Amino acid sequence: MNNSRFPVSLHILTLLNDAKGTLVSSEYLAGSININPALVRKEIMNLRKHGFVNSKEGKGGGSFLAKNAADINLGEVYKAVKNSDILGRNKNEPNPKCPIGKQINQHLNTLYSDVESTLIMNLSKQTLADFALKFK
Repeated sequence: MNNSRFPVSLHILTLLNDAKGTLVSSEYLAGSININPALVRKEIMNLRKHGFVNSKEGKGGGSFLAKNAADINLGEVYKAVKNSDILGRNKNEPNPKCPIGKQINQHLNTLYSDVESTLIMNLSKQTLADFALKFK
């Protein structure tokens, strides 16, 4: 199963959108998400690498959105933070002599690909601006 990177990143982006360009510290973000600020900084580095966030380091520093929330597609955010298959993976090799076992992985891979494509397609219909409207 996917870990918490997508919801954490979306939480960060939503808070930064709400800040309307002012610098937001990782401590503030971590307090809202209820996680360690180091984990927030790690996600911010990844979001910055993908062009969603900019940061100012040092005393009085913080992060802000690198582009307009209407230009941040949730499908792109998902792809930027995805690091595992949504439905997980079988860790053992099935028996190649079994009529099901010898084919199961290829059919699971097709199923997983279809599910993930559908997820990304649905997420891509929403922007950060659309998502942020839910909090008004």
